[in-house]
Formats: sequence, structure tokens, C-alpha cells
Amino acid sequence: MGNTDLDRRRFLATGGAAAAGAVLGSTSQRSYASRRRSSNKIRLALVGTGIRGTSMWGRDVVRNYSDVAEFVGLSDINPGRLEYGREYIGADCPTYVDFDQMMREQEPDMLIVTTMDSTHHEFIIKGLEAGADVVTEKPMTTDDVKCRAILDAERRSGKKVIVTFNYRYSPNRARMKEMLMNGRIGEVTSVDFHWYLDIYHGASYFRRWHGQREYGGTLLVHKATHHFDLMNWWLDSEPETVYAQGALEHYGTNNPFRSTNCRGCPHQDRCDFYMDITQNQRLMDLYVAHEEHDGYLRDGCLWREDINIYDKMGVQARYANGVQLTYSLTTYSPYEGYRIAFNGTEGRLEAWIKERQPWEAEDYDEIRVTDNFGETELIRISHAGGGHGGGDVRLMDRVFREPDAPDPLQQSAGSRDGAMSILLGIAARKSIETGQPVNVASLTDLQPRAVRPRG
Repeated sequence: MGNTDLDRRRFLATGGAAAAGAVLGSTSQRSYASRRRSSNKIRLALVGTGIRGTSMWGRDVVRNYSDVAEFVGLSDINPGRLEYGREYIGADCPTYVDFDQMMREQEPDMLIVTTMDSTHHEFIIKGLEAGADVVTEKPMTTDDVKCRAILDAERRSGKKVIVTFNYRYSPNRARMKEMLMNGRIGEVTSVDFHWYLDIYHGASYFRRWHGQREYGGTLLVHKATHHFDLMNWWLDSEPETVYAQGALEHYGTNNPFRSTNCRGCPHQDRCDFYMDITQNQRLMDLYVAHEEHDGYLRDGCLWREDINIYDKMGVQARYANGVQLTYSLTTYSPYEGYRIAFNGTEGRLEAWIKERQPWEAEDYDEIRVTDNFGETELIRISHAGGGHGGGDVRLMDRVFREPDAPDPLQQSAGSRDGAMSILLGIAARKSIETGQPVNVASLTDLQPRAVRPRG
């Protein structure tokens, strides 16, 4: 193994400068108001200056919320990417390779965690113990042991964890939630939910660290946490029993040739999935320019032997309220989107939500509702601007501008929501490994509820 591989593995195993640091002393009793400085803005710190950290939770915050929030520190284990991230974000604040030092010196009101999934728990726990509320990217973490540690830390600290489930905020999904809450199809009895990642987006997970389960928890956790949270939220219930199957049959070693990464690959002329990262200046500036510090290759080969996650997955789950879920995730579809159908005692609500390209004419999503012994109603929901169908800006408004505003659709997500979404995926992963159904209650001290707890 070369030094670059060793450095990369060390980076992936630690994910941030805080990996070996001690937990900071608690200052949880100090409120936002008492800790803000003369600017009277929320003092923000961010750890993890990758794509999501520097864009949605970095640059967008500076551009759209500087009147209410300010960055007081940025942290990443990669000093080159850290400095580039500060410039890209436009933040006028110190940068830290040492996460503990940042928390100690800056005492932020809020910590934003956008590191590798497997390290989320380290920073969430340290942030809570340092007296900060924590905003974490999904998934909250990758296994049940880390999940329990986060829940325990939140209880001890008196601070709160916010999980960034932006899908809840997009107009089409919010409309479905509203109709289900209002009993439009009666009592829901079962759901068919099938998600398709196309050959570009789906493949991207296998190029990156997400392709190894020790870092991303498999796509049943990293990606499906979005989908499972939507299901928990739509049904207003929590998963109880899970059975799943999955396999790696397309990516990884399922190919006659392979390399380390796309640049310089001798097989690029005959590989349909070849990616020329040099054509993407953003990836070049953020990752390629700083490989010397950690050895992380953003254009990793899809056929690497260390890929060990599933690329097709099927899940059967029973909810505490009796609803049955049939779910699948495919990662090499020719198109991207999802099909969903809620079967109720008085009808059926269904939608085919396709991720459309800029050149396609439709500017709406369509929901179809059919009454038993009745008519079919077609409801068109206009596309909203911004990322994730308009969900990003609505989520960020809630976090930074309106944290205490009324929430009639219960879109705000806390640690229990974050836990229940990943626990469904973790249970599915364990079921695949053992061939047996898994009870969600066996994973943590959270007992699945027929009706989701409020608050």
C-alpha cells in the first residue's frame, strides 16, 4: 500500500481533526441571547468543508442570512480544502484544522456538521457538550451504537440536534402530507415506494467514500434516510419490524477491468462510466487541488475492489400503526425519480416524481388521487426554485429565521426523527446480513410509537 492510500484511509477513518480530541466541558446553560456578541447574530461554526458544507451550509448562509447569522470558525482536517472553502464561502473568520481548538476559542451558538457520515457522532456530541445546538446533515449517523451515544449526549446537554431533512419542505411532498393528514384517502393501510437513481447520480456514490459501508453505512442509511424520514413523516408513525434483501451486482468487482480513479485510467476509452473530473472546475478546486493533504480521490473508479455496499435494495417494513411499506432503491436506472402510492380505506394517492432536466417542458409535478367508487383527481404542483425542489431555502429559513414559527405540517426534524430514519435503514442492513427480520426496538432505547411524538 502506498503512502497516498495510507493517508487516504487515515483521513477516511478520522474524518476530521476532532477524532482524537477530548470532549469539551459543558456550557449548555448559556442561551443564544447570552452568548451572542455585539452583532446580536447567531454565532456559527462549521466542520466539514466539502460540497455540501461549502455550498448550502456555507456560501448560501453568507449570501442569504448574514443579517441574522455569522461564521466564527470553519474546521476541516484538510488545510488546503479548508482555506479554499473559506474563500468560496466568503466567510471572514478563522479556520481550524484542530476542531477542539475552534470550539474552545469561538464558543459558537450553533455547530453545523457536514463531515463524513461515520464521523457525525463525534462532532455532534462534542458540539452538544460545548453548549451549542447542532445542525447535522443527514444521516444523523451510521449505526445504532453511535445513535445511542448521540441521544444520550443530547439528553445530558440540554441542547438540541436538528437534522436537515430538506425533502419535507418541497411543495409536492408537503401537499401529500397535507392530504394524508386530512384523511383524503381514509386510513392508510399500505405504501408502495420505489426510488430510482440514474446512471450518473447513482454512480456518483460509488466514486466517493460512500461506496464503503464503514464510512457511509450503505445507501440504506446514507441515501434512504431521506426516503425513510419522508415515510415516517407522511405516515405520522414509526417503523417497528424490518425485513430486507440487497446485493452488489453492478458496481464494484462486477466488471472485467478496473483502475484506482478515472484520471489516467488505461480503460477510459471503453468505460461508459468514465468521468473527466478536469471538466468540473468546482471539483478540481475543492478536491483535486488538495489531494496531497489526505489522498482522497474524488473521481474514484466505480469498479474498485473495496466497494462493499449494495447497489440494489428491497425492504419490507411494518409500522407501529399497522401500515405495511414496500420499498426499493435502484442505483443504475436510465432515469431518476420515484414512484409512490398510498393505499387507503377510501382511495389511493399516487405520484410519479421525475427529476427533470432543464430542457424538459413540464414545470410541475402531478399527484393523482382516486376515490373508491369515485372519480380521479389530478393535482399539479408547480416546481419551486432552489435546491431539492425548493426544500433547501424553506429549511434554512426555519433554522435561521423562524425556528419558533408555527409548524402545522410538522416539518422540523429533531434527533428522534433522525434516529428513526436511520434505524429503519440500519435494521434493513442487519436483516440483509442475517437473513432475519429485525425489530427496531432492539437497536436503541427508543420504542417505536404508533403516532410520532411531537416536539
